[in-house]
Amino acid sequence: MKPLYEQVYESLKKDIVSERYKTGDQVPSEKELATTFQVSRITSKKALEKLAEEGFIYRKRGRGSFVKDSNQMETRSSHAESEGKPLFGLIVTAFDDSFGSGLITSIVEGSRDKCHFILKCSFGIPENEEKLVKELLDDGVEGLIVFPAKAEHYSSEILKMVINKFPFILIDRSFKGIAANSVSTDNKAAAKKGIDYLINKGHQEIGVLMPYYFKTTTIDDRLHGIVEAFSEKQLRVNRKIWCYDLKSTLPTPLAAKEEDIKVIKHFIRKHQDITALFALEYKIAVLAKVALTELSIEVPNDMSIICFDSPPWNTIEWNFTHLKQNENELGKLATQRLLAMYSGESQIVNERIPAKLIIGPTTSSCAVKDDSGV
Repeated sequence: MKPLYEQVYESLKKDIVSERYKTGDQVPSEKELATTFQVSRITSKKALEKLAEEGFIYRKRGRGSFVKDSNQMETRSSHAESEGKPLFGLIVTAFDDSFGSGLITSIVEGSRDKCHFILKCSFGIPENEEKLVKELLDDGVEGLIVFPAKAEHYSSEILKMVINKFPFILIDRSFKGIAANSVSTDNKAAAKKGIDYLINKGHQEIGVLMPYYFKTTTIDDRLHGIVEAFSEKQLRVNRKIWCYDLKSTLPTPLAAKEEDIKVIKHFIRKHQDITALFALEYKIAVLAKVALTELSIEVPNDMSIICFDSPPWNTIEWNFTHLKQNENELGKLATQRLLAMYSGESQIVNERIPAKLIIGPTTSSCAVKDDSGV
């Protein structure tokens, strides 16, 4: 008499060959098979493993087992398995030399000889992100690193991964109220460091420039850091000189750059006591520099600018005083955490990496404001 696992295997194989279960269909789980055949889950697991080894099904961690396309000689996931390396997905909102490119390079370099990555871009659109998560899971990836499109709303696909303990890491942001591994810069401490530097230079009327869509944990933490810096020095936080209306720097722009430059010029004219600007993103700092130039305001003699992130310094781009995120460490830790989860580690870890203040030619001691206007 055949071993019990062979009997379960033969029965399922027959159902697959007869197309009772068609390509892409989910076959019964270990628990369901154990109940149906009155066997242990160890037995049903062994049957499924044999079906997977022989190419009848493929297994997705946290999702189940599915019938494989009999005409598909080799999928990307089976290719990765044949090399003994897991296949992971990486979903980003957007990236450039100011922030993102270095992080992706770090992830790729850190994955050598350990795993493969498929890179996708959501352009900051939640619907794109959810679609890409589904596509990557259907491609057979065994783990995901995700830059969330939005941080106060998480997709149903991400919630499923949390519930099923599927290996995935949130990077640059986190979700409130959800137990998920994340790796990001310590944005609160970084923003505080930037404001402390400006205050020590004599600045108190510090305008804050941020993207129109600012309700992410990244921006929220930076704003908390700004408030804490003022509070610790017992200075008043003037939220009237915070500008929330910039739309051209979003991953999917909602306005032209020229429109945002006009917004910044209007903001500066309206608040002429401002002596320094803190741009919460590099691209916003560039727009601010253009706006100030058009207003004949010299940087840093008349007004200082500080920001987060910057491309490598060169003679073409403006070189700002900025908070430099450690992209190499972020990428390395994200890859390490994902591999640890893939190997079975279940501990939830939220890594926070310090940023470094880089002094550039866009900041100086507070200038005395005259009454001539701009």
